[in-house]
Amino acid sequence: MQQTIDAPPRPAFEAFVRDVEPKLRRALVAAYGFEDGRDATAEALAYAWEHWERLSHMANAAGYVFRVAQSRRPRALRHVAFDSTARTEPRFEPGLPAALATLTLHQRIAVVLVHGYGYTLREVAALTGLRPTTVHTHARRGLARLRNALGVSDEL
Repeated sequence: MQQTIDAPPRPAFEAFVRDVEPKLRRALVAAYGFEDGRDATAEALAYAWEHWERLSHMANAAGYVFRVAQSRRPRALRHVAFDSTARTEPRFEPGLPAALATLTLHQRIAVVLVHGYGYTLREVAALTGLRPTTVHTHARRGLARLRNALGVSDEL
């Protein structure tokens, strides 16, 4: 006798992916670099699909999936800095990748999401599982370190 596997309700999961995937991908790319961040996003969403029955009832499923992505990364990649050897994007300061690589993981995620993508502190907090005040601190300190590394003053 062949056993059937109940598939997650497609519309609910698809709505979850539409809402969560861009934020999740941006956070993981900020944390692990372009290639590894994209791979981690795909792995996390595959996990979400496999466990949708349980995740669909969670208050912060996006944050849970973010933490799953972090915990499933190979140990060697857990503390990899932002890929500073990648080809620079002409729209950005050429020293930005190397400066981002000097930030801590939380600072890099906070700076990229808050200042790069315009996410609110609450959105980043919900995704990362940190408090909004902690995200604010990481963003503020990270931005100060970036300014210092790039020799930029915050004075106008």
